[in-house]
Amino acid sequence: MKIICTKSNLAKGVGIVSKAVPSKTTMPILECILIDATASMIKLTANDMELGIETIIEGDIVQPGMIALDAKIFSEIVRKLPDSEIVITTDDNDQTFITCEKAKFQIAGKSGSDFAYLPYIEKNESILVSQYTLKEVIRQTIFSIADTESNKLMTGELFEVEDHILKVVSLDGHRISIRKIELKASYDHKKVVVPGKTLMEISKILSGDAESEVQIYFAENHIVFEFDQTVVVSRLIEGEYFRIEQMLSSDYETKVHINKKELLNCIDRATLLVKEGDKRPIIIQIGDDTMELKIQSQLGSMDEEIFITKEGKDLLIGFNPKFLIDALRVIDDEEVTLYFMNSKAPCFIKDEKETYVYLILPVNFNAI
Repeated sequence: MKIICTKSNLAKGVGIVSKAVPSKTTMPILECILIDATASMIKLTANDMELGIETIIEGDIVQPGMIALDAKIFSEIVRKLPDSEIVITTDDNDQTFITCEKAKFQIAGKSGSDFAYLPYIEKNESILVSQYTLKEVIRQTIFSIADTESNKLMTGELFEVEDHILKVVSLDGHRISIRKIELKASYDHKKVVVPGKTLMEISKILSGDAESEVQIYFAENHIVFEFDQTVVVSRLIEGEYFRIEQMLSSDYETKVHINKKELLNCIDRATLLVKEGDKRPIIIQIGDDTMELKIQSQLGSMDEEIFITKEGKDLLIGFNPKFLIDALRVIDDEEVTLYFMNSKAPCFIKDEKETYVYLILPVNFNAI
């Protein structure tokens, strides 16, 4: 094999597929990136058997062939080469020669035929969303997934399509994030749970361009994302996702309109007095036209008032400040609406159009 491509093209391609290289594996071939130049294009692939990514890069194929190269070594070499043309050549023993200007590397490769290719997926049903929208949806929900493997379903996000609406849901037992998107067309009902790791990696690759689209295909055990020159194939998480509808009550006793930035900045200031790992709640006292926020820890205390517009009853309630900050940071509106039932029931935070809903459970601050 002999191929020639620019450093920028190769580095971009390697950066994309590297996200599917496992950090630990008992199969050394999975620690590699496959360079496939057997057809009329240069295709890079990585696959950890749960998540697979392939991307096409521009370049010239002088001699067709393929090789699997250790991802860590190969990506470091590419990263540190000059910004010039890179020539990659292999011999019959899978020795690989990488040349760029005066730099010459020789590394051992593995036979491309041993590589674990991406699974073949029948692409029947798909939906279209913009790269910008998908990136935003992931940003607004990914922090609510659980980081523990004790409940696998909580480490993923629900993608549910009903007619012309895509609903994405994440939860970790303390909070729920729900984002709804209006699709351009109407589709059959689909309901799958996508691993959080897959969505995190896709978010890093997406350009966020509102004009560029992502085609999402749903299969029995897999989901496929196609955009630009890249294909991401991921296994789905098996099991029935949690029924959140029963938690989503529209009843409330107290409704508060508040400036989002003021609230976020106030809570952010309060956390200056909370050491990492210290589960100190922020206590919120809702009055007629003010919201008082208080926090007390071993480092000291803080007390601040914010003007609000309130409907309903006064209320005293406590929350984990981090959970409030996470939601407020991803809402772009100037004002948000908070709905409360009582001091022991969940609080709902909604944006102006109610396309984004965040449910957060209160904490019993009297017991802390």
